[in-house]
Amino acid sequence: MCALFDPPEPRRVSPGEYPVWDQALALVNRDLAVTLPQLEPLQLLALPPYDADEPENVHVAMANGEWHGDCLDPNSQDDLASALAGVADAAQETVMELLWQAWPLCPEHGLGMHPREDAQERLFWWCAGERSRRGPAHVHAAVGALDALGASIHTRS
Repeated sequence: MCALFDPPEPRRVSPGEYPVWDQALALVNRDLAVTLPQLEPLQLLALPPYDADEPENVHVAMANGEWHGDCLDPNSQDDLASALAGVADAAQETVMELLWQAWPLCPEHGLGMHPREDAQERLFWWCAGERSRRGPAHVHAAVGALDALGASIHTRS
């Protein structure tokens, strides 16, 4: 029996329950595997809603079940671009807060990159570091495509 004030137990989301978030998480996990190969893939965890008529609260969590930050917006499941933006933000917050380090790092500047959309609504890892001849900031790689850049992008300890 659980007391009234006990927090609800999270459950691991089964593959296929949220197919668009699964697809987005697979892309983010590709970047995680390249930049932090010692970590196991991130997962989706769900908590029951606070109100019975609301959807459950789904979080991006580490393999051990820990997460940090807000749940994914249920409306972000409408298309892959929205899902990828939400999952990338949630994954970044979880990894950075639980490991106490910026993730992913720009190999050129050593700065943490952030997900940003371009004019075609594609999501990229963006770095605020200055580039000598090409402007104040730059797009580094598409979210899910850090592996295409080679081994030079591993994060520093």
